[in-house]
Amino acid sequence: MENIVTDIRPLLAVLVSAVAVLFILMARKLPNLREGVSYVAAGIKFLLILSMVPVVLAGGVVEFTVFEVLPGIELKFRADALGMFFALTASFLWIIATTYSIGYMRSLNEHAQTRYFSCFAIALSAAIGVAFAGNLFTLYLFYELLSIMTYPLVAHHEDDPAWEGGTKYIVYLVGTSKTFLLAAVVMTYMITGTLEFKEGGIFTTAMPVVPVILTYIFFLIGFAKAGIMPLHNWLPSAMVAPTPVSGLLHAVAVVKVGVFSVVRIMLYVFGVEVMGAFGLGMATAFFVSFTIITASIIALTKDDLKARLAYSTVSQLSYIIIGVAMLTPSGITGGILHIACHAFSKITLFFCAGSIYVASGIKKISKLDGIARRMPITMAAFTIGAFSMIGVPVAAGFASKWYLAIGTLEAGSLALLMVLLVSTVLNAAYFLPIIFRAYFKEAPNTEEFLRIKETPFVWVPLSITAVISVIIGVYPDFLLSMIEIIVGNL
Repeated sequence: MENIVTDIRPLLAVLVSAVAVLFILMARKLPNLREGVSYVAAGIKFLLILSMVPVVLAGGVVEFTVFEVLPGIELKFRADALGMFFALTASFLWIIATTYSIGYMRSLNEHAQTRYFSCFAIALSAAIGVAFAGNLFTLYLFYELLSIMTYPLVAHHEDDPAWEGGTKYIVYLVGTSKTFLLAAVVMTYMITGTLEFKEGGIFTTAMPVVPVILTYIFFLIGFAKAGIMPLHNWLPSAMVAPTPVSGLLHAVAVVKVGVFSVVRIMLYVFGVEVMGAFGLGMATAFFVSFTIITASIIALTKDDLKARLAYSTVSQLSYIIIGVAMLTPSGITGGILHIACHAFSKITLFFCAGSIYVASGIKKISKLDGIARRMPITMAAFTIGAFSMIGVPVAAGFASKWYLAIGTLEAGSLALLMVLLVSTVLNAAYFLPIIFRAYFKEAPNTEEFLRIKETPFVWVPLSITAVISVIIGVYPDFLLSMIEIIVGNL
């Protein structure tokens, strides 16, 4: 029996950054004040979420119902262990991303900075809204809000590539959610009579097989933010956005909302029992295996640094899904843990790509020869982030991959273990040449190259996320304690 605590804090955690937008807009002619508001809002949001951690670690759930739309359809927030895990990661990274955004946007003298920070703040409200959604209705509303509010960020540069990338972004995400996702929500209500999330799921094995499986397929298609092939192409196209936005898309909000929503559906709508009985778990694991391998192979072919990181993200996101889809304790643990491991490591890599661009204007991997001699902090952080994605011991990614590997053994699937091993080799194949080129290739002896140096306000946040990536790898206990609650209640 769940220990329910009724409290308004989940709603306040969602609203704080949305309210901050009003002050950001009012301070549009005072950059220091405008960005100070972003810091204050980020700090308050994180502290609000952190204040609920003791309740969750004690096995409780914090709930708050705002209003009822129709019988059984409510705007409701629920801070449980899974939502708290994602909300803590996203809210903490917003603080770091704000620092990075200030340095990046000011260094390049970007236009429309007030719009940028406003949309950034609302996007975080939407992400926390998804994290703390108490039912499918609430999740759907905030999922849609996130798509809409990140569109101006993707199309920020307002040139032809930006409009093209932004159009593909909104068509893919809103198109799939307005059709398949909405249909899946309606079908769920018709079959089960409820939209509430429940430990163990709301579907049962006594329900008709075909409608249940069809509903599940509609959910997978509808959550296109998860980047599962073939609905992944919006993600590399969105790399036309400024680098802080790329970090937001790949680590903090958009894609994490996608995979988090899929995990929420698998565990709290369908449940482990139904997923196993109807064969949905292993079918999903093998389906996303194609994405893991194929995206890694495509990443090998990309010379543009952000494009290579984008396809790396497409691949790494499916690690989360494959872990949970195994339906084993270690697999689920590894999949959920990878949400945080990937978040800190991948945002580090994107921060590094932006740092290199701000300092040198370089976007191509083939032009990074010797760059570590001019930007040692950035490349050291990049190396840590890359090692984490590969799964090198001590770095964060090793911890999650370790649990995923054990999960394949618990599931008795040698094929899935081979997928993880092959993808790890491919991870190394597309990251290690970048590191080798930066450290060991001869640097160009030009005046332009000698002018390259680390950028203030940019190297600090990427250093922090890199250090945290190591801390998670060495001491993942806090995160694991929250995951143990999730797994223990399934």
